[in-house]
Amino acid sequence: MELEAIGAAAALAGAALLGGAAAYAAMRHRERSARVLFDISMMLNSTLRRRDQMEMIMDSAKRVLPVEAASVLLVDQQTGELFFEVAQGEKGEEVREIRLAPGEGISGHVARTGESVIVNDAAADPRWSNRVAVSTGFETRNLLTVPITKRGNVEGVLQVINKRGGRKFTSRDRQLLEKVAKPMAVALENARLYEQLERSMEALQATTAVKERLESELQIAGTIQLSFLPRTMPSAQEPYDVCALLKSAKDVGGDFYNFFKLDDDRLFFTLGDVSDKGIPAALFMAVTLTLIKGKMNPGLTPGQLLRMVNEELCRDNPVLFATIVCGVFDTKTGEVVLSEGGHCTPYVVRADGSVEAVKLRKSLPLGAMEGIDYHDGRLVLAPGERIVVYTDGITEAENGVQEQYTGERLQEFLKSTPGMSSAELIDALLMHVFLFADGAPQSDDIAVLSLMRRV
Repeated sequence: MELEAIGAAAALAGAALLGGAAAYAAMRHRERSARVLFDISMMLNSTLRRRDQMEMIMDSAKRVLPVEAASVLLVDQQTGELFFEVAQGEKGEEVREIRLAPGEGISGHVARTGESVIVNDAAADPRWSNRVAVSTGFETRNLLTVPITKRGNVEGVLQVINKRGGRKFTSRDRQLLEKVAKPMAVALENARLYEQLERSMEALQATTAVKERLESELQIAGTIQLSFLPRTMPSAQEPYDVCALLKSAKDVGGDFYNFFKLDDDRLFFTLGDVSDKGIPAALFMAVTLTLIKGKMNPGLTPGQLLRMVNEELCRDNPVLFATIVCGVFDTKTGEVVLSEGGHCTPYVVRADGSVEAVKLRKSLPLGAMEGIDYHDGRLVLAPGERIVVYTDGITEAENGVQEQYTGERLQEFLKSTPGMSSAELIDALLMHVFLFADGAPQSDDIAVLSLMRRV
């Protein structure tokens, strides 16, 4: 009996050791996966070039998922075909020349269904298409393919081939690759915006060189500028009321604004003023807004965002700069986190009609100098209260005898605005400024944004 007890104890101890080793291995795997996903999120902020982003993400994933080859295939939105955006491995260059018909092969199946697929015996799978293998001479033994989705739509697929050591792909591998694919959808959207901007800038620069086409150039620039601004205002069901307006002194200008949801409870907003007018200012404005939209995420404060955007702008030694205010509004608490770079003082309009200047720690405009810190300030809006942000085209508007509208007149006007919607406030403010100018020409761009907490 004693020998039997000793044997049972030894067996239990061995099982505990084996279980502990398995738990430790699983913990190490989770740590490596978390580290890779963190690295990937940081990489998304390092460049907006699509292929560079894809290459870096795939390199990181292969550190914890060793394979012989990997590729990203994107869906051609016009034809439905799949094409190889990135193909890593010995036959990468040959692979990039191939296009797959809709639904063709494992990749086409995943793109059509939106469901991940593990195939550990490629030759035996009826969905397998050997067209790529025949073209390149690359033997595919097993593969793991996951969709890259954005808002329920499949943008492409991420595929890894031939797990090293002759091992099979597992459900744990699938879960890791699916996590890697999630930020790729965000990267694709931001890169697409950046590529669109580059194409627009090239078109504008070419047009600028031809004086005879100046009118067409200005029309194109104005269209591009407006395309970067929000086209619709939020519905009446939202717990906030935000509205903004831009009125350029010329066909195109340098003032800008934007607002968009970061998540269900937070709204990002910004407004700024480029130091010039016309086409150069419109281009700088477009670059600035693209960087803001591409880099802002729920984990950043406005001050951190402005530092990142400023460093990116300063790399090209710009001759222009932009003053700016940006903020994040918490719809549940009413808290607003704000940061600024050389911009006009925002105002808060309380429910009783009192007006308060928002005192933010000052910093330099974007693009003025590298290595600048931007600081965060906080305030809270009660229901019915609002924050108003504007450019100096409002306060420096002049009448026929060169008197300026001034910040004092703006504050007096804002005292009469409780009960107005944001759109009504902006319409009334512009009318107030134009009546003051009494027919004098608009000398500077005007932009204004009003954000009110409803409940």
